[in-house]
Amino acid sequence: MDEKKTELVFTLDTLSLIELLPQIDLNKNWVLEKSEIEKERHHIEELITEGLTLDKDNTEQTPKVETMKLVKKENKEFLSTTMTFPAFSAGNTIIYNDGFYFNDTGTNYVDLISASYMGQSSEAVLQGKERTWTILLTEVQQEQGQDQTTQPEPGTEQPQPKAAQPVEQTSTSSWFSFFKLGMLHIITGYDHLLFLFALLLRKQTLKQYISIVTSFTLAHSITLSLAVLGWITLPSRFVEATIAFSICYVALENIFRKEIRHRWSITFLFGLIHGLGFASILKEMEIAKSHLAVALINFNLGIEAVQLAIVLLLLPLLTYLFKLKISRRFIQIGSLIIFILGAIWLVERIFS
Repeated sequence: MDEKKTELVFTLDTLSLIELLPQIDLNKNWVLEKSEIEKERHHIEELITEGLTLDKDNTEQTPKVETMKLVKKENKEFLSTTMTFPAFSAGNTIIYNDGFYFNDTGTNYVDLISASYMGQSSEAVLQGKERTWTILLTEVQQEQGQDQTTQPEPGTEQPQPKAAQPVEQTSTSSWFSFFKLGMLHIITGYDHLLFLFALLLRKQTLKQYISIVTSFTLAHSITLSLAVLGWITLPSRFVEATIAFSICYVALENIFRKEIRHRWSITFLFGLIHGLGFASILKEMEIAKSHLAVALINFNLGIEAVQLAIVLLLLPLLTYLFKLKISRRFIQIGSLIIFILGAIWLVERIFS
């Protein structure tokens, strides 16, 4: 947002776009091509402008679609649509609504928002039923409460800074939205969950289990932070393939190794790669450096909360299982299934 206009760039993966508008895939090959965008531009514009709305002081603003272009991020294709709205100024309340997949209760759709105004920035995450983000553009450079503003006392002058800043007024605070994003990311990250389950499936001491979980947490926290900060970058194909390989490796250990003593070490090494996988979603947001630490910490806490809950749920069940005579057979069959799933993902990620 600036003094002349408001520019909104909405980027959605092409597979989701085809899912929402099947008729735009004219040759039915599940690939959105430039010629198809040109022919079906009106329908795509209609979908996006109806799915997204931007209100100023409770009045819906009319967008103008400027450009549509295909962009590639890592190994996925996206359609990036640029729209312009009238300019906003200090004192305006802006309401951003996202209606995509709103009625789909099973969707994992997430909208990552980065907004900037007069040199100040703000971020938000919309997911589930929370699809509205409200900000108040204000020249008062101090945090405001959810439903109140700070007024100067009578007889005193309020200093006016040079730049205004957006103050979030969302129903869900920004830190909690990143916490929930971390939770969603691990819950829907079936490869990460399968790796964790494979690590726990072999009988070990409580001390060994604690060392495994701790080393995995430390490792992925390190690379998650370094990747989001831009200090480490590896091709996503390599990262995703290595994550699948880690599942296969641990599953084979469960089947063929008679004794497992130092699993924490291999867990730490593979955990470094898993951290790069966790970082992918945060790297898509252009988070200001001043806000990055809070977003990163809460995103990671969300991951750890789910991970800890899973471990606490599984250990009593596994402890009971290990007491049964068929426990060895169960471990072998379970590990074989895990290996097959990991191998399928490995082949897909290498050759797709």
